[in-house]
Amino acid sequence: MSAILVTGGAGYVGSHACKVLSAAGFLPVAFDNLSTGHRWAVQWGPLEHGDLADVEAVRRAIRRHRVEAVMHFAASSDVGESMRQPGPYFRNNVGGTLNLLEAMADCGIRRLVLSSTCASYGLPQVIPIREDHPQQPINPYGETKLAIERMLRWWDQVHGISWLALRYFNAAGADPDGEIGEAHEPETHLIPIAVQAALGQRENLGIFGTDYPTPDGTAVRDYVHVTDLAEAHLAGLRHLFAGGGSLACNLGTGRGHSVREVVRAVERVTRTALPIRLMARRPGDPPQLVAEPRLASELLGWRPRLSDLDTIVATACGWHSKSRPTRRQAAHSIQMK
Repeated sequence: MSAILVTGGAGYVGSHACKVLSAAGFLPVAFDNLSTGHRWAVQWGPLEHGDLADVEAVRRAIRRHRVEAVMHFAASSDVGESMRQPGPYFRNNVGGTLNLLEAMADCGIRRLVLSSTCASYGLPQVIPIREDHPQQPINPYGETKLAIERMLRWWDQVHGISWLALRYFNAAGADPDGEIGEAHEPETHLIPIAVQAALGQRENLGIFGTDYPTPDGTAVRDYVHVTDLAEAHLAGLRHLFAGGGSLACNLGTGRGHSVREVVRAVERVTRTALPIRLMARRPGDPPQLVAEPRLASELLGWRPRLSDLDTIVATACGWHSKSRPTRRQAAHSIQMK
C-alpha cells in the first residue's frame, strides 16, 4: 500500500482527500499541526502531529511511513485576514512549502499535488478564466500561492520533483456520507454561514457588497463540491505516478453563482427564509471568479459529480445539522476566496 503524505490532512479539503485516497487503496498520512484542523477528521490513516516550520519533523514523517508522494493542503487561507496580516501568510504558506520541498528533495520524493487557488489570477480579464490567464493577485493569500507555483517550477528543474498545481475555485459542501465536513473557527465561507443561519446556529448572514458589476449586484463564484476536489487530487496523483508532466489545472464547474443565488438555494433546500445583513464591499474580493475547467477534464479525466448547487447545499445542511465537537457559532460575515 503506497503511503501519501497529506499536509493539512486534518483540515477541510485535506480530510476529504484522505477519505478518497483510502478508498483508492492508498495509505493517507495526515501531517497537521491542528491549528485549524481537527483530530476527529483523521479517520483513514495515521496522524503525524507536526508543523511544516519544522523541516526535521517533515523528514521523519516521510521516512517513518516510507512516503511515495505528497498532497499539499497545509496553508493559511483567509483572504480577508491576509489583507490585514500578510506576514503570517508568507511565513506559513511560502516558508512552510519551502521546508516541505527541501524535505522531499532530501528524501527522494519526486511527486507533489498542490492545493492552489483561483485567487492567484486576481481581477479576471475574461470570464471564464483559463490557465493561461495572467496571474496578478490582489491579496496576499493569492500572492503566496503564486509564489509557491513559481517555486515548484525550480524544484522540478533542479530536483526533478514533478508537480500538479490544482487552482480550485470555491470549495463547498460536505462528505455525502456525513463523516466529515467544514468546521472552521471562525467560519468565514458563504455556504456554511448561510446554512448555519438557516438552521438557527447563528444570528444572520452578512453579504459584503451589493453593487458589483454582476447581474444582481452580488459577487459571483464557481462552487465546487469538496468531494469532487478530493477526487481531482487523486486523479492528479495518478497522473504523476503514470509519468505525466508538471502542469497547473483549474478545478471548477464553469458556472458561477451569485451570493443571492446561493441564498435562494439555501432557502429552497431548508425551506427557511434567511436573516440577511447587507454590508459594504471588502478589499481583496474580485466581482467574479468562474473557471474554464476543460484542461482538467482532458488531461486528468476529471469531471465534477456533486457540484450542482442544491447538492452542495444539501450535503452542507446534512453536516451542520449533526451533533459533533463544539465550535463557536458567532455571527460572522462571509469570506469568498
